[in-house]
Amino acid sequence: MYQKIDVEMTIEGEVGIVEFKAPTITDVDAISLVSRQIKEFIEREHPKILVVDFEGVKFFSSQLLGLLLRVRSKLDVYGGEVLISAINPQLYRVFKITNLDNIFRFFPDKEGAIEALSTG
Repeated sequence: MYQKIDVEMTIEGEVGIVEFKAPTITDVDAISLVSRQIKEFIEREHPKILVVDFEGVKFFSSQLLGLLLRVRSKLDVYGGEVLISAINPQLYRVFKITNLDNIFRFFPDKEGAIEALSTG
């Protein structure tokens, strides 16, 4: 059964914000759709920084890690960066175990990520 993944994408200056609104993100087809939507958002808006907000997300499949790595590669082409905000501590462990905690920067919330950018 197809799982719809609600995601909201906004732009604030050079910062793109992707907010996942689903508590679980596991459906492969839905993740593929979200991946295309994020890719189109990046191509249209060209954010220098992309904050991916996981507030309220309790579980995701490994396909989502692949999505984040593809997004990072897309932004890397022009010196952009992906920041992760509001990640559940259990989900953060997945990043730690896979050493992806060395690739992404993490913030307690999206406001903190945006503020860190403005303070350098």
